Order: sequence, then structure tokens, then C-alpha cells
Amino acid sequence: MISATNICLAYGKRTIFKNVNIKFTPGNCYGLIGANGAGKSTFLKILAGKSEPDKGEVSIGKGLRLAVLNQDQFAFDEEIVLNTVIMGHKRLYNVMAERDAIYAKEDFSEEDGVRCGELETEFAEMNGYDAESEAAVMLNGLGIPEALRQKKMKELEGGEKVRVLLAQALFGNPDILLLDEPTNHLDLKSIQWLEEFLGRFQNTVIVVSHDRHFLNQACTHIADIDFGTIRTYVGNYDFWYEASQLVLKQKQDANKKASDKANELKDFIARFSSNASKAKQATSRKKLLDKLNIEELPVSSRRYPFVLFKPERPCGDIILEVKGLSKTVDGIKVLDNFDLIVNKGDKIAFVGGNGVAKTTLFQILAGEIQPDSGSFRWGVTITHSYFPKENSSYFDKDLSLIDWLCQYPPHEGESFARGFLGRMLFSGDEATKMTSVLSGGEKVRCMLSRMMLTNANALIFDEPTNHLDLESITALNNSLMSFSEVILFTSHDQKFVSTLANRIIEFTPSGVIDRVMGFDEYLADDSVNGLRKELYRSEVDLKL
Repeated sequence: MISATNICLAYGKRTIFKNVNIKFTPGNCYGLIGANGAGKSTFLKILAGKSEPDKGEVSIGKGLRLAVLNQDQFAFDEEIVLNTVIMGHKRLYNVMAERDAIYAKEDFSEEDGVRCGELETEFAEMNGYDAESEAAVMLNGLGIPEALRQKKMKELEGGEKVRVLLAQALFGNPDILLLDEPTNHLDLKSIQWLEEFLGRFQNTVIVVSHDRHFLNQACTHIADIDFGTIRTYVGNYDFWYEASQLVLKQKQDANKKASDKANELKDFIARFSSNASKAKQATSRKKLLDKLNIEELPVSSRRYPFVLFKPERPCGDIILEVKGLSKTVDGIKVLDNFDLIVNKGDKIAFVGGNGVAKTTLFQILAGEIQPDSGSFRWGVTITHSYFPKENSSYFDKDLSLIDWLCQYPPHEGESFARGFLGRMLFSGDEATKMTSVLSGGEKVRCMLSRMMLTNANALIFDEPTNHLDLESITALNNSLMSFSEVILFTSHDQKFVSTLANRIIEFTPSGVIDRVMGFDEYLADDSVNGLRKELYRSEVDLKL
């Protein structure tokens, strides 16, 4: 068990935590959620002992081992991949290293023999003889092939390093496991493996994630950071959302009822307090008014942007026709004779491991680059708007947010821009901040604002949920679910894809699969899985 008692933390006048008291018990997986800046990662660091609160303490059961997902991709660059995983259990690794160093001696003394016996006993008690096989199983589940396991960490790509560090945190059955965004850089197969691993895990897990599907599948509890404290809910993310909204509505309704009653009493008192015949009744009502409890609801750190895409006109019969599109990027043909006809009402999710192919297709359709061969045409009734995965070129001029938004139609002036930015959580002075200081999430909200102004009836999104907090993802997701026209998109957020797509197009190494069905149905369809195995010519490895 791990617990926090009377935790307080403030940055200047801003209170992050105020007298937080919480216990995390074995056998449960806690999803730690909250708005950006609410203190999720900070609280994990406090639990891990890597950051100190202003007040309060963290208690960990005696003899319990705590493991943390390391965020430094370069910390183990000189280490072998397999050894990096085993280093997750420091005592085991130290015993193994000392034992191997003694065995490597040319002059093996009697003292060395005694020490080796002690080390071998401790090594066996920690299941050391199974360490390499356990590490290999974890690496395999997280998509690190055997060919990479004896390489140095510095030889791996960034996404591969993250997977190894995740295996390191999971290794050796830690008593307490702290994971900050563990699904970053994982494909769907690896995420499913992690969900199953955590489902079998018997100890304590505390995880921060923006992946709603993962939170639903893995978590038994939700620990919600808001109002400067942490409240625990039994159940997954969807249950928390429904329960928290119900609690908020009940408080608001109770407040409204009390406020309405107070106004009624005040009106009576004002009208009849000077009337001798009604004075007694007025006094009685004043006593009732004094007893009314109108709770001052605290201000939540959780804010939802107002996202609404309103097409100026419906799509006509011809929306988009693509014929024989081909494109080579850095010497690799990422699109090869690609055909596509988009129909009315299509919400197409493009999936598969080849992210370059998806991005390249979207860039061509948006007119940002030209294909090597083939053609495409949008229908005459279509206006399209594009959300790129990489948006830095849109912020190359250092402008205030107001001036930045006013670059784009309909050019309705500063007051309009202020109002629009306010809906996207840039209120007051935030509307005048410069684009050079924007965070990744703020830039995404700016790009969504730009798209909304177009009133387009065909929307193209390349990973729109990257950098967004759960509240912004939910707002975007809900808006697009109600959008009546055409959407072409790709996203690593499985719930986003599952709730939005009615057609799936998957890029595989040997061809394209195109099916008119939802994503959950697509994953479960035996005929699709058979075709995918044939096209991958190996184990099926779907990446969103």
C-alpha cells in the first residue's frame, strides 16, 4: 500500500494541492486524471519521492518495491536492451552483476566462493534465473523483436526506447507501479498486451493517461485531481465521467432550488416588512432565509473548449475521387496506385503502421504537396479543411493569438476573434499571448479554431488528439460525432476512432483494406483478420 497524508503544494499564489489524503491499495489500478496543469505528473513524482511537497508525507509499506516509468530516453544509452529491462529491479541486477563479476575472476578464492553462495541464494529468492526470459516476454509483448535485445539502447529509435523503459518498469513484479503516459508510442497490439498485463497484475498501479479506452480497460478506480484535492471513484473512466457529471448536476440543482427559494423570501420581505399586518410573516421568512444554505461551488480546473463544426452547405453527390495516386518519400514508395471514392456521410478512419502513407495522402488531398502520378478531384460542392500532424509552419510568425486568428477568413475583426478564442479557452489576456510561447495543446486548439472558421463540409484530421487533454479530446470527439458531413482522419486514440468511424481503410505492407464498418466490428471481423494476416504475411500488428 502507498498513501499520501495532508499533501500541500503551491507555486506562488497558485494552489496545486491542499491537504490531499489518499490511499492506494493492492489489487487495484488507479487512473490519475485531471486538466492540464492540475498536477498529475507532479503528484506521481511526489509519490515516487522525486519531488517534495510543501507539507505532508508519503508512506510506503515496509519492504515494498516501487517502480516508475523512466521518462529519460537517454539514461541507459550505453546499456544492452535486455540488461536495461532487468535494471528495473535494482537489487536483482546488482546481485547478478556482482555474482557474474566474481565468476569472471581468474583467481577464485574461498572468500569468493562463500560470497557467491550468498548471492546465488538471494538471486534464486528473487527469481533471478527467470529474469532474462521474463524480460524477453515483456519486450516481445511490447513489440521489441529479438534482433534488438542485445543492441545498445542508443542504437534504438525513440519509440523503441520508450517501450524498453516501459518493460523496465513492469519487470520483476514491483509492489507499486507508477506509470506516466505508458501508451505513448505503442501500437494497438502493444496497448492490448499492456491492458492484459495490468489486468493480471496483483499489486498497486497508479497511471496517468490521456487514452480513454486504455483507462476504461485497465483501471478499477479513477483518482480525479480537481479543486486542489483528489477524489477517488470506483470504476473506470466512463463511470467516473457519468458519476462526476451527476454529482455536479445535483449540486447545481440544489443550489438553484435554494437560490430560487431565497429570492422568493427576499421578495416577500422587501414587499411586506413595513406592513404591520404582514410584519410577523416577514420576520418568519427572514429566519427561513438565514437558514438557507447556498453552497459556493468551487471553481474547477477542468475546462472544456466549445468545439463546433458547422458546414456551410451539405455535400453533393460527388465528394472525392482518387485514381492511381502514387508518391515516393525519401526513396520509399509510400503510396502505390491508390484509389478511393468517398461517399456521402463517410467518416473514414485511416489505420495501419505506415504513418507516413497516411500523412502523405492527407497532404496531397489538402493541396500541400503534389503526387508523383495519379489524380484526385473534389466535388464542386465541397469545401475542405485540413488539420496537419505537424503545425509549426502555421506559427512561423510571432503574432498575438488575436492577430493570428485574424489572418484567416472571415476577417471579422478583433472583437470577433476575442470571442472565438474565448470559446477555445483563451480568455482575457490569454488572447493576446504570443504564438511563440504556445504549448502543443494550445497550438492544437488554435488549429481547431482555424478549421471551424472555414465552415467546411469535408474535414481532414491527421492525429488531432495529440497534445490535447482529456477534456479537449472529449469536446472534439463529441463535436465530430454530431458532424453530418464527411470526415477523413487518423488517430492513435482508440475510443476516438471507435466512436467516430463508419468506414475503415488500412494501409498494410502488401495492399489496402477498405471496409464500410465501425472500428470495433473491423477488429472482430474474421474475414478481415484473415485478409490482414495474408497482407502482412506475419503476425497481425495493427497500428492506429
